[in-house]
Amino acid sequence: MGQRIFNLVLGLLIAAVLAMPIALIAFIILVVEGRPVLFVSERMAEPLRGFQLYKFRTMHVAANEAGVSGGDKQSRITKTGAFLRRYRLDELPQIWNVLRGDINLVGPRPPLREYVEAYPKIYAQVLKSKPGITGLASLHFHKHEEWLLSSCTTPEETDDVYRRRCIKRKARIDLIYQNNHSLCFDLNLMAKTLLRRP
Repeated sequence: MGQRIFNLVLGLLIAAVLAMPIALIAFIILVVEGRPVLFVSERMAEPLRGFQLYKFRTMHVAANEAGVSGGDKQSRITKTGAFLRRYRLDELPQIWNVLRGDINLVGPRPPLREYVEAYPKIYAQVLKSKPGITGLASLHFHKHEEWLLSSCTTPEETDDVYRRRCIKRKARIDLIYQNNHSLCFDLNLMAKTLLRRP
């Protein structure tokens, strides 16, 4: 309960500060790229419970959107989307997920259902911590993951590399967070996220 109150109170403060920037970004996407403004994707909060995660849309719409982002999707990234991704601004709408209680401000990144179902033992452990907007694995593995996936040219290759070279390594980092979780640790990770270079 204490952690929920912390995330709700701080989430409300952050939402108040970000309300105008979020509205401005939404307006720019609408004018420059058109609808939809948001990209909505199912993610898992628990091994058997999914939710809808909100981001600003950064790619041209595809009929069958699936899987993680790799080099195979690079050509679909819009000019506006590239800027948003560089500064992680595409993730600002996730503050709504925090207020709804889907995720915390800090925790493991919420995985796609297909990977939770494929690796139940791994995610049964990882998802003992509520997922978050940022976290230890996000800070220490995100850029390496992007590098690994950037050279993939097909959805199948992206999926294969993600399964072989990312899932277990991210899980190990997420479990380090889980074993050392505290309010001070969360605040430290949030500060590092804000200070992180693009």
